[in-house]
Amino acid sequence: MLIDDFSREDMMSALQTNWRPVSDRVMGGISQAGLGYDRHLGRGCLHLHGDVCLENDGGFIQMALDLASDGDVIDAGAFRGVCLHVLGNDERYSVHLRTDALTRSWQSYRTQFIASREWSEIRLPFTAFSPHRVEIPLDVTRLRRLGLVAIGRPFRADLRLARVEFYK
Repeated sequence: MLIDDFSREDMMSALQTNWRPVSDRVMGGISQAGLGYDRHLGRGCLHLHGDVCLENDGGFIQMALDLASDGDVIDAGAFRGVCLHVLGNDERYSVHLRTDALTRSWQSYRTQFIASREWSEIRLPFTAFSPHRVEIPLDVTRLRRLGLVAIGRPFRADLRLARVEFYK
């Protein structure tokens, strides 16, 4: 199931929802995030860049996408996981999933990957996602949001995403 292939330049996904940047500034942090459409090595992509800072209890920047409009959910129960086509700076990034059962902004289901300096396909099975500050298991039939996140340590984020989908 295609989430986005960045064939559009306006940050509207294939699901008809908008990508948006989110940073720790929403809670007083000072991390700097930039997010925009780009063409890199012949591929249209979304480019997340900026500095992750830990001061003021901060420590993240992300590209986030609501998977359905109006707070609705999508059912990914027929799929095994998330597939990303990414290029980065040899740093570790996270993928965060949220469901409609999560009530706090800091709750999510998380896994990590390394974004190499060449375009790579990364497959992240749903079984690799761990609950973060939540006790209930991940219900992939009730997915609400997906985020690619630079988090947890001071570093320069430079991540490009050319395709994201659920795979069987």
